[in-house]
Amino acid sequence: MKNENQKATLCSESVFRSVFDTNFKVLRNFLVYKFRGDIESAEDIAQNAFVKLWENCGILQPEQAKSFLYTTAIRLSLNTIKHNQVVTNFELQFQAKSAHKESPEFLMEASELKDQLEKAINELPEKQRTVFLMNRFDNQSYTEIAAALDLSVKAVEKRMHLALLSLRKVVKNV
Repeated sequence: MKNENQKATLCSESVFRSVFDTNFKVLRNFLVYKFRGDIESAEDIAQNAFVKLWENCGILQPEQAKSFLYTTAIRLSLNTIKHNQVVTNFELQFQAKSAHKESPEFLMEASELKDQLEKAINELPEKQRTVFLMNRFDNQSYTEIAAALDLSVKAVEKRMHLALLSLRKVVKNV
């Protein structure tokens, strides 16, 4: 009975407010360092980490909150960094092609494809997107990804396979 009461207390407004007041500024400052001074991104990620904490308050005990927040914030920040890398890579590829003076129709189609691919990558489930970005944009092997995410190589292969299937549907429709 006592264990159930402890779990429920993180969902109470007063306990959650206390966890927020104790950890938000420290977590945000940690993320500012990770984002090299980008306060806006750091605050967004910190707030999203607290949203995830609230969504999971029923299964966590108050003493697990800080660890959960930092783990979640790191994962969210990695996803944001990877997304920014994808956007930058597409922009660089687009600029390189633009330098060749392609026709306006080609440039428009390339831009639309870029937008569709970015949207498709962003719509992938988080686990698939993480594996896809680590493999395709960070050039990490399945073994390296498995070690970094504490997964089996088979799990990484499955996530990559599902991500590629989803992205191929977008490319086929173009």
